[in-house]
Amino acid sequence: MATADTQPQDAEQSAKQPAAALAAQRRALPDQPGVYLFRDGSGGVIYVGKAKSVRKRVASHFSKAQVPSSPGHAEMVATVEHVECVVVATEAEALLAEQSFIKQYRPRFNIRLRDDKSYPFIAISLDEAYPRVYFTRERHRGNRAYFGPYSNAKRVRATLEVLAKVFMFRSCTGAEPGRRSGSPCLDYYIKRCGAPCVGYVSREEYRAAIDGVIDFLSGRFSAIERDLEGRMREAAAHEEFEQATIERNRLQAVRSLLERRRVTGDSMGTFDAVAVALDGREANAQVFQVRDGVLSDRQSFYLSNETERDPGEVAEEFMLQYYGAGTSIPALLVVQREVGERGALADALASRRGGPVELRVAERGEKRRILELADRNARLALDQDKLRSERRRQGRVEALEGLQTALALDAPPVRIECFDISNLGGTHTVASMVVFEGGAPKKSDYRRFKIRSTEGAPDDFAAMAEVLERRFAQWERQMDISPHDPAHDPSFASLPNLVVIDGGKGQLAAGLGPLQGFRERGVAVISLAKRIEEVFQPGRGTPLVLDHSTPELQLLQRVRDEAHRFAITHHRSRRDRAMTSSVLDELPGVGAARKRALLAHFGSPDAVLAATGEELQVVPGVPAKVGRDLHAFLHRAG
Repeated sequence: MATADTQPQDAEQSAKQPAAALAAQRRALPDQPGVYLFRDGSGGVIYVGKAKSVRKRVASHFSKAQVPSSPGHAEMVATVEHVECVVVATEAEALLAEQSFIKQYRPRFNIRLRDDKSYPFIAISLDEAYPRVYFTRERHRGNRAYFGPYSNAKRVRATLEVLAKVFMFRSCTGAEPGRRSGSPCLDYYIKRCGAPCVGYVSREEYRAAIDGVIDFLSGRFSAIERDLEGRMREAAAHEEFEQATIERNRLQAVRSLLERRRVTGDSMGTFDAVAVALDGREANAQVFQVRDGVLSDRQSFYLSNETERDPGEVAEEFMLQYYGAGTSIPALLVVQREVGERGALADALASRRGGPVELRVAERGEKRRILELADRNARLALDQDKLRSERRRQGRVEALEGLQTALALDAPPVRIECFDISNLGGTHTVASMVVFEGGAPKKSDYRRFKIRSTEGAPDDFAAMAEVLERRFAQWERQMDISPHDPAHDPSFASLPNLVVIDGGKGQLAAGLGPLQGFRERGVAVISLAKRIEEVFQPGRGTPLVLDHSTPELQLLQRVRDEAHRFAITHHRSRRDRAMTSSVLDELPGVGAARKRALLAHFGSPDAVLAATGEELQVVPGVPAKVGRDLHAFLHRAG
């Protein structure tokens, strides 16, 4: 009885200890400007914030959680087990430090750009003698100019198309222009490139064209128009009428593009209008870029707002992320009234711009009209996103209900597992297991298998039987493991509603025996053949052929294609590793870097094995002691 009374008390004591430690940390926080980091029990950063007074701001989080304002905020505070802080001199420094930590840790409860790794940029390779202008989704290279991020890849490619016509930069991808034939490519003959590869345009002339691209992407449209018009008149004055015609066509192309976007006179100047709209945990930010009175671009970004913060905070954090991503910052930003403390934000942006930045709430006139337009577009984007999400959800429901009817199942197959085999002549045979839940991929539950029983003999039936037998054995093993045990695997512990085998009758027959335990528990097993998308079912002589336009067949195809992609990717990686392996991989103390150093010094693995002890001790990048040990190992092993 005493033991039974003690256990709850011990549990209560252990629960109080983290709470007491957290309270002590909060009391020790400084009453100064700074940045604070919330960490969970595993040490991961879940939220980064900034404040004039770190102590008061952190206290407000916990007092706010007692009067629930949003489920997300309450969840965040309940997860916090440790608080850290960094003290800074000013609020502007706090803003910049906050964004640095957000970029480093990517906390789940901060404002985040959805799919922020995939936004497109326009890059200019200024580190090359004849720079290239190209589309990219990366921006990690030094000495390259990046413009973006842009929210629409199609518009970025269309912009590059116009720029290529006007400024005639090269499209070849190497660091040096040209190709092996030594003659200009087709781009030269259709007036898309000046052919620097054969010296038809000097380096100075080419660089002037690249400067024009930079001016265009920076929004200096008036300067571009004046420059093109001046070159046209100069060519005409020298009676170079063909060149004058080319310059005239370029000028017309630029003016045509700008006239379609012009929203007001040049007096409106250059600025960005930034508006944010919220809907629960979702948000959308619109950036309307006005350059020399021209609406040069409109960007739309979807944001994750897990703690349902107010519009001013969301806008502030978005602007720091957006303008910190390499895009140019104009001297004027027109923002919504909800953006409260604009001084610190303006100082932080000014430090990045290298010049003054003004944040202004537009009260009247054209700037207010542009901001209202951005606000309406943000709200419309949220509504459209919600509609698209609902349509996708409804489509998945229809597909699962269609599968239930077509396969005569007792319930919709909420969890679908699909298996595929990949090999090349019987070598490096692997299998994949992909999982769809609710009609959508659940990538955390994907698994790969190395087939053990068929190496050297291409036998897809035996390979499929092995992987399905291992899948069922894993499920039985997980039944004896507690969900809190580190050995617990939620993917293998889950019972599927439907198992799909990639193949025909043979693959299905090979899988029925190993999956008998699943089938006794109500799991349906089918196979899907690629040729005419026939569905084979146990005990049914003729295959089921579903109409190609039905959502149920399209779902099965997506599941099967994903399993094939996952299997073939694993097979290729194993095959590539096998092709690049050598006897050097078996040597003690030799990793990838030392392997490269040995091969670069001796030229081949055979030369390494034949080297003397003295030769091995003087290899650059390999310590002398490792060289002696290698020689001793090779000599001893023969």
